[in-house]
Amino acid sequence: MNIGIDIDDTITFTSKSMIKYADLYDKNILGKSGINGNFGLITNRYYLNTLYGWDDKTKQDFFNLYYKNILEECEIMPHAVDSINTLKTENNNIYFITARLMKIDNCDTVDITKNTLNDIKYDELIIESDKLKICKEKNIDIFIEDSYDTCKELQLNGIKTYLMTTKMNERIEDEEIERVKSWDELYLKINNYIGSLHNS
Repeated sequence: MNIGIDIDDTITFTSKSMIKYADLYDKNILGKSGINGNFGLITNRYYLNTLYGWDDKTKQDFFNLYYKNILEECEIMPHAVDSINTLKTENNNIYFITARLMKIDNCDTVDITKNTLNDIKYDELIIESDKLKICKEKNIDIFIEDSYDTCKELQLNGIKTYLMTTKMNERIEDEEIERVKSWDELYLKINNYIGSLHNS
């Protein structure tokens, strides 16, 4: 099977690192109040606009200042490394497909991301915002993602998706989107799904 995996808030706790620096920037540099607490119903990766009310220029200035720190400090979720490595040894192809930003001052996104993935066995790292296009090119069968919008789009195009539950998306309700809360749970679900295909 060809398995596509997002990175931020799917294998790493990126929003934890992001909000730490965004709060610092909003309060100390912009002189505002910090995060507004509007969690739970965010459908995509543009949550800084929702949580802080920033325009695109403000967000770009923030990334130029802190994006490198954010990426370097991301912690990998429990059991993500072992689960993905096991899936790889079980003859699955692993593609990391992420929309991480590339044009950021003093930040080599590719190098930092590869360093984060250093202990994981995978076939290819692709940094691209149009995940549907890449999934079609790579014939992705299963995709794991924290963005509800992306899961919905991929599923409507015949790709099995799993939505990694986060504080950002936990209150979105959609019975057609299958959720997971951990990599242990996800590994079991993927194996059951692959098994059901082989038995059908």
